[in-house]
Amino acid sequence: MILGIDASNLRYGGGVTHLVEFLRAAVPVEHAFSSIIVWGDASTLNHLDDRPWMRKIHVPFLDRGTPWRVLWQYFRLCAQARREGCNLLLVPGSSYSGAFRPFVTMSQSMLPFAPAEVRRYGCSWKRLRLLLLRRSQARTFRKAGGVIFLSQYAKGAITSAVRGIDGASRIIPHGIGPQFLTCPRPQREIATYSRETPFRILYVSKIDHYKHHDHVISAVRQLRETGLPVHLDLVGAPQAAFGRLRQILSQAGRGEFVTCHGSVPYVDLPSWYRRADLFVFASSCENMPITLLEAMASGLPIACSDRGPMPEVLCNAGVYFNPEVPAAIADAIRSLIEDTTLRARCAVAAHEYAKSYSWERCAADTLAFLANVASGRPK
Repeated sequence: MILGIDASNLRYGGGVTHLVEFLRAAVPVEHAFSSIIVWGDASTLNHLDDRPWMRKIHVPFLDRGTPWRVLWQYFRLCAQARREGCNLLLVPGSSYSGAFRPFVTMSQSMLPFAPAEVRRYGCSWKRLRLLLLRRSQARTFRKAGGVIFLSQYAKGAITSAVRGIDGASRIIPHGIGPQFLTCPRPQREIATYSRETPFRILYVSKIDHYKHHDHVISAVRQLRETGLPVHLDLVGAPQAAFGRLRQILSQAGRGEFVTCHGSVPYVDLPSWYRRADLFVFASSCENMPITLLEAMASGLPIACSDRGPMPEVLCNAGVYFNPEVPAAIADAIRSLIEDTTLRARCAVAAHEYAKSYSWERCAADTLAFLANVASGRPK
């Protein structure tokens, strides 16, 4: 069999990371696929390792904006996939308007299906875009021969919101690269830290409304005001909420107890986790929180949002909080800082849980599911 992959909607972030790592770990022949063909723009294809069983097809249309990508997918992709002899099309970008059948898609983002989160964007182009994505993704899920969900929470929420998903489905979480696996370090008493060598709290996430960076900053300010020598490092690309965050940083005293580092190369992320003493994750809307998994694999104690699917992933290996209440965030962080035994237990447990998330397992489970759909045996 031949598997086609439509990478036209993958531009950056977790979607590209998933495709890169999935193909790096894949062994197609074990699941009756003789070859894999990937259509994409130049940037996405350049991230993919060369494989003897894989052919990368650069489509110049996809180097342009969204309208060009939609037109190519609707008018050209089906004919090209049939000409190449594809038995199945994988659409990891969640939206597909073409005529090729059968196809399997993935649910990569919960945001379009979270009305309360969408309302945070007010009257804006981003809100309109999310509403349009909800319609296009719901239509795609209904027409797909199979849908891959990344967590049990995501499957439950989306199947409740989108009626008529009749194709097969599987829960297949993302994996974690070995570069993130670091044994937990011995935990030091807070008294060994100072304002000059502070206890470093790390938050890795794009800056957006539902990530609640403003509440995390307020929480860390509260901790500083009680005398705890803490410093917050923010790593992530600025997006919708950056203007508000910049104002908060100015009021807080930029550099005094919080540093916004912006986006950093993916290859540099492991070193950021290794330099941190604690990880905080304050998102209120996730499908599969990849940076939470990275922090778990890195052996860090974690203060975490109590919204789904975070408890499904972190289980009992963290201290949870309401991400919309700064005082609750501060209390969760303080409980870890002041109790080295709790810190050590959470770090070890999180590290052990993270070991079950491998790209090899993700690739094998994905290919097995795709092979079943292609052969008409999806159940």
